[in-house]
Amino acid sequence: MNVLAKYPALPATKPLFSGLLDEIFNRNIGDFIGSDGTGGFTPAVNVLETKDDFRLEVAAPGFAKENFSIGLNGDYLTISAEKEAKTDEAQERFTRREFHFTSFKRTFRLPQTVNQNAVAAVYESGILKVTVPKKEEAKPVVRTVEIA
Repeated sequence: MNVLAKYPALPATKPLFSGLLDEIFNRNIGDFIGSDGTGGFTPAVNVLETKDDFRLEVAAPGFAKENFSIGLNGDYLTISAEKEAKTDEAQERFTRREFHFTSFKRTFRLPQTVNQNAVAAVYESGILKVTVPKKEEAKPVVRTVEIA
């Protein structure tokens, strides 16, 4: 399994020998010879709370809506996706493959104030948008009070 990691460039202030050793020994062998393996992927998630609902935005480019599964189990919302890696024998071998995602699973604990029966989702432009409405009694009450 490959792990996506960010490596800093060799700084000009670092001595060549120690900087070069850091670069060599802090990388996977797949970084040098290339790798077709599938790596783990954890998508970034934005969570927005409004007065009416919670909105989750999951950044998952390269997937189709058929790849997603959203489940509710008790107070937990689980979003997962799986995409089979298609291989073609006539296809050329990658010497480096950094944007190949196969699956992920994210779980969120829901508050008691949400209406689990009205959860909705839409996938467009690489973003899965999940709306979790609040129960009516959990919404803030806005009223005016007359002054006598």
